[in-house]
Amino acid sequence: MWWNNVETKPYGGYPRFWDIKILSLLDEAHKKAEIEPRWSTSGSGGPEAPYGTYDGLTIFEGAEVDSPQSEIALGYEPADDEWATPNMYEDTATGATSEAGDTSLAPTTLPEHDTWFFYLQRVCNHCNYAACLAACPRQAIYKRQEDGIVLVDQERCRGYRKCVMACPYKKALYRPTTRVTEKCVGCYPRVEGNDPLFPGQPLEPRCMAACPGKIRMQGLVKMNSDGTWAEDRSNPLYYLVHVAKVALPLYPQLGTEPNGYYIPPRWVPRPYLRQMFGPGVDEAIERYSSPDRELLAVLQLFRATQQIIFNYEIIQGPKVFESTRDGKTWEMFDDTAIGYGKDGKEIVRVGVQEPMHHRPEKHPNSI
Repeated sequence: MWWNNVETKPYGGYPRFWDIKILSLLDEAHKKAEIEPRWSTSGSGGPEAPYGTYDGLTIFEGAEVDSPQSEIALGYEPADDEWATPNMYEDTATGATSEAGDTSLAPTTLPEHDTWFFYLQRVCNHCNYAACLAACPRQAIYKRQEDGIVLVDQERCRGYRKCVMACPYKKALYRPTTRVTEKCVGCYPRVEGNDPLFPGQPLEPRCMAACPGKIRMQGLVKMNSDGTWAEDRSNPLYYLVHVAKVALPLYPQLGTEPNGYYIPPRWVPRPYLRQMFGPGVDEAIERYSSPDRELLAVLQLFRATQQIIFNYEIIQGPKVFESTRDGKTWEMFDDTAIGYGKDGKEIVRVGVQEPMHHRPEKHPNSI
């Protein structure tokens, strides 16, 4: 079961063209309702909508326009051939140009590349307003209050596949051999602290812990009674999403409020990224490209430990580098980021400047 996949954008997808299809359905609903979707002025939505608010239809409202008596959310069930080729269009770039008779491509430069692709890592978003949960006629899907993980009760599931149709990210998957739906379970035994590796300590899911690229971070945030994030300035996820504002949700216009956040790539044309991650893209890329002292230190905590980091502290160190970026002076400091676990005890300590190890001359090529 492809719960956790990586696809190449702009052409790749699993199932094939999943995002193009749901955006097309949403576009048709807007045309029927004679509504022009847009994002309001940046910053007008308050702390819960720092980039403004979306003035348009979500997949739930789109379903009322498209088929008011049948489906709870706008969606579709992928055909078998759309599941069959998970590597279709892998590493396929767009915008590649070359002159006649030339065997090499035209060069490209930052800030945006004419020739580009990027990898999109996808897993169940465990959405606040999960479309799979809303669409299930058996009430077999539920969202845990303690951590927000969305699970399927397979004793209740009868394989109607309404969840597969409704999930805009196509992360609810029907298994024909058992005739029930399966999905990412958020590695909830690890989150609960039941892994024998660190008894009693919440751990990141396996997809986070096993990532060699150190690109993923899992966390738990404090919540208000109304379901919004409570202010928790020293929580790394709260900082990345609500303070630094470099981490953005995937297709926020769909209306499910996904709990997976992405730092967008810098070299991709901005209109494409704004469609995918919303209007906060420009600000996020600007801050990530020239990170301030705190952001650079917090980024070191990605994949620094398997244990979930609940709070962090930064110990300032000496300046080790200085350069000019976009006409402004940028400085790098060898600060130390300390991560604390659920019990408030230190679980990781990592510096901004990574240590270098020199092999002895006697064995220059040995491991």
